[in-house]
Amino acid sequence: MKFAYRTFALICTAVLLFAAAAFAATITGTVTNATTGKPAAGDTVDLLEMQQGMNVLASTKTDAKGSFSFNIDDPNSPHLVRVTHDGVGYFPAAGPVRPGATSTTIDVYDSSAKTSDISTNVEVMRVQADSGNLQIIQLIAVKNDSKPPRTVSGKKTYEFYLPEGAQIDQAMVQPPGGMAINTSANSEGSGKYSFDYAIKPGETRFEVAYHLPYSGSAKLMPKVTGDVQHFVVMTPKSMTFQPSGGAKFAPMDDPSATVQIATNVKAGADLSFQVSGNGVLQDDQAGNQQPGQAAPGQTAADQGSPSAGMPPDNRPGGGLGPPTDAPDPLHSYRWPILGGLAIILFCGALFVINSSNQQARTTVTAPLPERAAAATATKEKAAAAPVEKNSMLLEGLKQELFDLELEKQQGRISESDYQQAKAALDQTLKRALARKA
Repeated sequence: MKFAYRTFALICTAVLLFAAAAFAATITGTVTNATTGKPAAGDTVDLLEMQQGMNVLASTKTDAKGSFSFNIDDPNSPHLVRVTHDGVGYFPAAGPVRPGATSTTIDVYDSSAKTSDISTNVEVMRVQADSGNLQIIQLIAVKNDSKPPRTVSGKKTYEFYLPEGAQIDQAMVQPPGGMAINTSANSEGSGKYSFDYAIKPGETRFEVAYHLPYSGSAKLMPKVTGDVQHFVVMTPKSMTFQPSGGAKFAPMDDPSATVQIATNVKAGADLSFQVSGNGVLQDDQAGNQQPGQAAPGQTAADQGSPSAGMPPDNRPGGGLGPPTDAPDPLHSYRWPILGGLAIILFCGALFVINSSNQQARTTVTAPLPERAAAATATKEKAAAAPVEKNSMLLEGLKQELFDLELEKQQGRISESDYQQAKAALDQTLKRALARKA
């Protein structure tokens, strides 16, 4: 009798262990130091639950080969892995570990306080006026092209100017390949501000929403702290834009807004302009939502502190929020989304402008026989040039439509923002097709 009882108990225990094993799984990963090209040994790795505020479920260290592993109890839920290297948090480029997946890879970079390879690609001011306020979104695309690649971290990683008297409503940042999250801008006085945000290799986009008192007209005198490839100002058609005598702006064709562009702007250049009248940019008229609060799960480790799993830091200069492919926080940020869409459309046109300028410089500096040959070739290709430019634009639009559909399928964009972005792309595509015809 006792033997039978023990046998039954052993069978039950085995069944329970088998059932537990069936519902458990292991996530493995490899961390590579992309600065040195070697495995990143000894880095802290956190397993984050993508529910209940991005809780830290477990922590470990990478071994000599940069490898790590976690046992998970719920393989049917997505999990996110964060690696802290040199005080900066990094996430997989592929996003969370999806149900059914068991491995991931993460690149990290060595950190430095400063680098000379930080440049500003594009700076955009989206200006509109309503109810006695001048409302501005300032988007700054910063490129870290360091070689070997390094992350710039610490204090004042990027400095910029806002108009005197600006009241900041919200500051956001979108790291390379990641989602937009809340951050803080620190005032240094006299209209100068700075970010204490780690700038990783690639393009980082900073966005600052602010407002100014407005009585029907205002003169704005933007300042840039370094060379800017393209400085763009967007205003509603119902407002008047008037550059100062020294500012060199060129209009860009856009049926929905007044768009002015200054190219190859040097530090200290005159960018002042006057705006008057009232109006709201068309893509905000459907219902401009107020930006939301910092998303849950912001930790100091994401900003550069090694204290992983700490509660959200709401102090000035506090920690970052959800990383790449976390539950999408962008549904409430209409202005930054549409501002980014505007950047995409600008880049296509600006590429054509730069190509034309480069061709002109090459022709002028060439010897006389080569200049004559170049002039003949230019005349022969003149008729085909518009077709080629349209083809480039069409290819870019097709890619953006594909990426938009992919974001929808992955659940990374809300239905309302998807419809608005698709409508804007469809309208531009129709115009491009009409010109091609």
